[in-house]
Amino acid sequence: MSAGSGRDLVPGRLAWADLLRVGASGPRTRPGRAVLSALGIALGVATMVSVVGISSSSRARLLDELDRLGTNLLTVTPGQTLFGATAALPERSVAMVAGIGPVTSASATGDTGESVRRTDAIPRERTGGLAVRAASPDLPVTLQTRVERGVWLNRATGARRAVVLGAVAARRLGVGNVGEQVWIGGQWWTVVGVLAPSPLAPEIDRSVLTGFEAARTHLGFDGHPTTLYTRSADEAVDDVREVLPRTVNPENPEEVEVSRPSDALVARAAADGAFTGLLLGLGGVALLVGGVGVANTMVISVLERRGEIGLRRSLGATRGQVRAQFLAESLLLSGAGGAAGATLGTLVTIGYAAVGDLPSVVPPWSLAGGAGAALLVGTVAGIYPAMRAARMSPTLALGTA
Repeated sequence: MSAGSGRDLVPGRLAWADLLRVGASGPRTRPGRAVLSALGIALGVATMVSVVGISSSSRARLLDELDRLGTNLLTVTPGQTLFGATAALPERSVAMVAGIGPVTSASATGDTGESVRRTDAIPRERTGGLAVRAASPDLPVTLQTRVERGVWLNRATGARRAVVLGAVAARRLGVGNVGEQVWIGGQWWTVVGVLAPSPLAPEIDRSVLTGFEAARTHLGFDGHPTTLYTRSADEAVDDVREVLPRTVNPENPEEVEVSRPSDALVARAAADGAFTGLLLGLGGVALLVGGVGVANTMVISVLERRGEIGLRRSLGATRGQVRAQFLAESLLLSGAGGAAGATLGTLVTIGYAAVGDLPSVVPPWSLAGGAGAALLVGTVAGIYPAMRAARMSPTLALGTA
């Protein structure tokens, strides 16, 4: 259009498809550099997605475990007397606790003070961290722990030299079959069963359990329980927790300690959450480093392509179009890195869950957040190189090309 028409020249608009095409020209002509630039972004996003995914998978496993085991288990242990000595729970503690209305199950164990060894040739002081405890007949029911091999103690075996091993105790003693014998208190005892792991009572896993009557007869046990386990209606757990000390020891309720084992699992989940936050911070640092790499690549690309920039400006490209071209290139690099990182993080989560026998959980928000973070970093990393390219004079750019 001629100048005499009285109308200003209007630059042509750059369509989105054309913008993507010119933005991809740099990575397409220098694929090696593009891959290395996107790699930093990919590693940062993969770290963030995998950390969130692994944490979510572990938390899902924990919540499933809590749903299965319940949060209505309470444990009662003796505290200390006024003079600092360890208090003792009454022998009738279990019966007294079972009399509380909302309580559905109550059982106990008592520490006999004896150690267990695989054979009589092993020195007595080598306990392996295992304890010999007397146990109530309904202990597995209260703890909701199944017998993995053999049987639980009954009226007959609970009065004889028969034991059931916790999961850890069986492994440390090297007992693989029911019917084998272990050495306790200078006598051979026959293994009649092995328990599955008990997450809410880990002390049971490291115990060798026998009946109260057998412990009294053969080990000199005094009959006082050292730990009570109670199950109650879910809605009455707090009320039961309040009355347990006075029920167990009416004369000295302050010498009774009550705890809720499921609280430890909840605390572990909170600790995992804090650790996840730390790892997310490290992933953010990796993403930032990747952004610096993209910015550095874009600055070098602008310097190397001055002739191209000058030619485009000479042919009518506006500063805004040049700026959009290099900003699009930065976004393509970071977007490709973000997509690769999200895929890698998902695969890492799936692999970890498969190895650890966990439910595989990758929250959609972590994928969206990773992609959004990558694009944000790409935008910030591309602003300066894009503005530098747009400010180049066409004649100067062509003259120095």
